[in-house]
Amino acid sequence: MSLVRVHNFSVSLDGFGTGEGQDLETPFGHAGQRLVQWAFPTRTFTQMGLNGGVGGTNGVDETFASRWAAGIGVEIMGRNKFGPQRGPWADEEWQGWWGENPPFHTPVIVLTHHPRPALTMEGGTTFHFVDAKPAEALEQARALAGGLDVRIGGGVATVREFLEADLIDQMHIAVVPILLGRGERLWDNLEGLEKRFDIEAAPSPSGVVHLTFARRQNGS
Repeated sequence: MSLVRVHNFSVSLDGFGTGEGQDLETPFGHAGQRLVQWAFPTRTFTQMGLNGGVGGTNGVDETFASRWAAGIGVEIMGRNKFGPQRGPWADEEWQGWWGENPPFHTPVIVLTHHPRPALTMEGGTTFHFVDAKPAEALEQARALAGGLDVRIGGGVATVREFLEADLIDQMHIAVVPILLGRGERLWDNLEGLEKRFDIEAAPSPSGVVHLTFARRQNGS
């Protein structure tokens, strides 16, 4: 069966995966871009159009950043990753923060209590807006993935819900050397998570520590 994976998900030293006060101009709230700044110089993110789309680093951070798309057939994300609106859609003009050609190039399931028609973008990305619990969403995702793996893209609540439901097989968390103090914490209500995974740490010269979680075959 296909794997369920998390990649390049950044948290602060105090465990926050996003800051407080998300809005149109600040997708990560008061954290700004500090949580994801480590990835911008990498070759992978440069090729997505950052830094003029030329060059990029090939160190430890690139090693982890580059794994996010290989073998992925679909992404599941929460509504707050797709956009800053809350409640019923005021309009359906909003198409995400990524422009006409989002970087996913696969189907994307957006979890929301307010479904709307699917949105097809350039480059093979189609957003499907569904109201579903994690296991139900995963079943729908696998039907769209063509036998490939499923990526849980965030935000914080979505990753945490899939961890709570014990549906994640592999996870990469980048611990960024900043303190946010407020926002949304990843690790709340996940006591004993380490019993389910083999965990390794790889420090980077950027100051980020890359944690990898691989589900233990015996589950203990």
